[in-house]
Amino acid sequence: MLADRARIEVRAGGGGNGCLSFRREAHVPKGGPDGGDGGRGGDVLLRCDDNLRDLQAFRRKAHFRAQRGGHGQGAQRHGADGEDLVIAVPPGTQVERWDGTSFDLVRPGQEVTVAAGGAGGRGNTRFKSSTHQAPRRADDGERGEERWLELELKLIADVGFVGPPNAGKSTLLSRVTRARPRIAAYPFTTLEPNLGIIVLDPERQFVACDIPGLIEDAHQGRGLGIQFLRHVDRCRLLLYLVEATAESPAHELEMVRREVALHDPALAEKPSLVALTKADLLPPEARADAAQRAGLPEARLISAHTGEGMDELLEAVWAGLATPMDVTHPAGDLT
Repeated sequence: MLADRARIEVRAGGGGNGCLSFRREAHVPKGGPDGGDGGRGGDVLLRCDDNLRDLQAFRRKAHFRAQRGGHGQGAQRHGADGEDLVIAVPPGTQVERWDGTSFDLVRPGQEVTVAAGGAGGRGNTRFKSSTHQAPRRADDGERGEERWLELELKLIADVGFVGPPNAGKSTLLSRVTRARPRIAAYPFTTLEPNLGIIVLDPERQFVACDIPGLIEDAHQGRGLGIQFLRHVDRCRLLLYLVEATAESPAHELEMVRREVALHDPALAEKPSLVALTKADLLPPEARADAAQRAGLPEARLISAHTGEGMDELLEAVWAGLATPMDVTHPAGDLT
């Protein structure tokens, strides 16, 4: 099952302690201070890795510790800096720090520091002066930042298939991609979003996302859709699917559009297309004016079973994707 939320604890490395030391060499009377500084603690970073699909790995491990800095030593030897800890996350991961700062990781290789390591303590050499030639003071290293983080995954897709249960979203995805979602003749067959790559030709490809069906009041938690509506936030275009054989396709479409808008008003402003599915279940003589009779003259009649209207629909989707979308939307500075 897709894991799209996780809560993890991160602890940056503490700084190493400074050293309190004096020279003790033979034939060197009253040797001065020579204590070295402690090393800096390692940071904790998140790195976007396109080899990962979801946040499943964080169900097995939720605590992460970076390396502590080494302690200072005599002869002005400074402690080594702690090694940074890099945590891989899938593209589309949003993270919110305890101070309210949030980050959006969408590009492979993108990194953000979520916990800073502590500074190393100063050795007693740092406190030497002309009036204080034998300081007996050394600082302890500072603690690294330690907090819980909330991770949330929003899948990155070009087009999102949205509609009520059993509208044919998964069937369409399986027809036009190599994805093999579960398909059955009962509501809520799709329990998690599915991704697939649609290839029109070698030069024209795009990613489609099929989310579970939406029912009335889905934005308030009814059904399954509320858990996954956020996965269409990044889509450049929404493809609304309703059954051509429904009692009132126009009413079903209105309900779905309303639930999407109540979840996030910005989604209602996205480019969209409408398709009437399962055309093969209509009598042949009723197909020519099916969209008009359904009260959806802008809708395209398709059948994922027979392939009717599929090529025209995919070309329309490609045309709707002509305007590039900025998917970064970073909410904080990235390192």
